[in-house]
Amino acid sequence: MSRILGISAYYHDSAAALVADGAVVAAAQEERFTRRKHDHAFPSRAIDYCLAEGGLRVEDLDYVVFYDKPYLKFDRLLETYLAYAPAGFRSFLMAMPLWLKTKLHLPREINRALGGKARGKILFTRHHESHAASAFFPSPFEEAAILTVDGVGEWETATLGTGRGNRIELMSGMQFPHSLGLLYSAFTYFTGFRVNSGEYKLMGLAPYGEPRYAETIRKELLDIREDGSFTMDMRFFRYCEGLTMTNRRFAKLFGGPPRRPESPLTQREMDLAASVQVVTEDILLRMARHARETTGMRYLCLAGGVALNCVANGKIRRSGNFDEIWIQPAAGDAGGALGAALFVHHQLLEGKRTPDGRGDSMHGAYLGPAYGDDDVHAFLRSEDIPHRRIDDETELLDHVAAEIEAGKVVGWFHGRMEFGPRALGARSILGDPRNPSMQSTMNLRIKFRESFRPFAPCVLRERAAEIFGMDNDSPYMLEVADVLPEHRTPLSDPEKATMQSPDLRERVNVVRSAFPAITHVDYSARVQTVDAERHGRFYRLLKVFEQRTGCPVLINTSFNVRGEPIVRTPQDAYRCFMLTDMDVLVLGTHILHKSDQPGTSNKEREAYRAGFELD
Repeated sequence: MSRILGISAYYHDSAAALVADGAVVAAAQEERFTRRKHDHAFPSRAIDYCLAEGGLRVEDLDYVVFYDKPYLKFDRLLETYLAYAPAGFRSFLMAMPLWLKTKLHLPREINRALGGKARGKILFTRHHESHAASAFFPSPFEEAAILTVDGVGEWETATLGTGRGNRIELMSGMQFPHSLGLLYSAFTYFTGFRVNSGEYKLMGLAPYGEPRYAETIRKELLDIREDGSFTMDMRFFRYCEGLTMTNRRFAKLFGGPPRRPESPLTQREMDLAASVQVVTEDILLRMARHARETTGMRYLCLAGGVALNCVANGKIRRSGNFDEIWIQPAAGDAGGALGAALFVHHQLLEGKRTPDGRGDSMHGAYLGPAYGDDDVHAFLRSEDIPHRRIDDETELLDHVAAEIEAGKVVGWFHGRMEFGPRALGARSILGDPRNPSMQSTMNLRIKFRESFRPFAPCVLRERAAEIFGMDNDSPYMLEVADVLPEHRTPLSDPEKATMQSPDLRERVNVVRSAFPAITHVDYSARVQTVDAERHGRFYRLLKVFEQRTGCPVLINTSFNVRGEPIVRTPQDAYRCFMLTDMDVLVLGTHILHKSDQPGTSNKEREAYRAGFELD
């Protein structure tokens, strides 16, 4: 048996993953343990968890593998600094201490972090090899085309490859500084959101705007080719030499300086978001079409941070270029830890792989820690927390469904924590999507954000086609589909006028479908399909809610507040529950009602919110 620990660290979303004889045993991001969102430190706590989940000691590992090659990345940094010298000197001085102290000595640092006990070999894969391995090896396909698209690895920013059996081959790619991920991040920065965490906000803002800058982007910033590759006019960007993504020339092209973070959004930002989203979709569709023409493969696997662009993913599916697509649920750097471990097992050790053509090997992305009812009970008793235990699942689910039907907001904590950026029914906050006030209630009172984005829906797999026109699985909430016309609500004249309001919260709160809390202004929704095999009790909860209401859909948003990582432990969940206006908390078989709990002060709530850095 091969026991392989994969690690990603030092850039964005550090993580660890354990693969034993080709089976994915455990995977988790470091942020869930440290409570620092997007923690990029060495994932010591995530490693400890993975080893414990596998019943292993450090000494038992055959291989430890890092998800990229630091010397190649350092080579790219030095070449870039020299090419732009002296402009990048300040950035160079900021970057070098970490490189000279840690990143250039990773074998030593890894061994030190593992207590000097590692007996297995320490290996390094290329960044996009890790992404490609994470995309193909867990997929249900015997063979497939592979696209990886992100900001930058060592030099590559996108690659095209193939997977067959237990091997992948990367055929071609794009090179830094030309990068779709960095282009999207440049507009993320320019519209006032945080790079590497605010890109999903830019995607959510796009439906409010018109793509009036799309041609400017195509003509002034990019030279796009038919295969989806492109070059960027670097005169408009600063990420090679500076500490910001764009420069004054970029600002002049788009009508003024970047938006200040947290300042009001204007129509310019909405139109910029719509424009770069359209261009991104065009490029990805070209890449996908080229992948089909070049490889002849009927299936496509996707990974890399850009593969989290759910709107583009949905359009790739609907383009018909491929019979089926599969996207790694932890598509960003965290998933690189898993891909690195799988690459060693299959590609280097020639471990067998037997996909069944139906399901993937990600176990629903439920790869993190679980806390059983005994753990929960011990915590609640130790803190003398009022609760009720319902061991009969039928009674439990009917009680929870009734609370949601009554307009309550429910924190749902059950089973193993999700791996990746999405809450998928293990660490979720749930609500009734039919309730027209639920969107604003959950944003302002629970998530502590004044959001222009509706919440995501989870839907019974067997009902997805009649609500969203989806005849495919979407268990990882990685594709956008439209609410079908028969479920839409005609807008009155006052509502049409509201749709022109400069306050985006007013626009998103207009009732435009039978499921107003999850329907965006363009009638789209980021859909998770829920089935019995993957989702177990969560699926059964949706069935009970459907039986009570006729509605097969629930709001499913991540169990956290703005700036906080998704909760990991019962203690995390209880703290979030108590310091927000959540009504009910379900910890396994234990139900807690806010009305039964001791009160919390506004000072405690403010301190809780202040403890997390806004993203």
